[in-house]
Amino acid sequence: MKIIADSSRCEGHAQCNIADPDLFPLNEDGYTALTDAGMQVPPDEERQAQQGVSACPVAALRLID
Repeated sequence: MKIIADSSRCEGHAQCNIADPDLFPLNEDGYTALTDAGMQVPPDEERQAQQGVSACPVAALRLID
């Protein structure tokens, strides 16, 4: 499973980062540091990844297999 971000949609609400700061890092301006290249999610952190993606109020994040 991978987390993919559409950084052009990110508005800096940081709700994903609250869910898990390691899976959803922020840049120095408070926006997602993830890219469309994605970040691999360790199997034991899939639940946190789902929570972080769901927490985004502008749907800038998604999960892919």
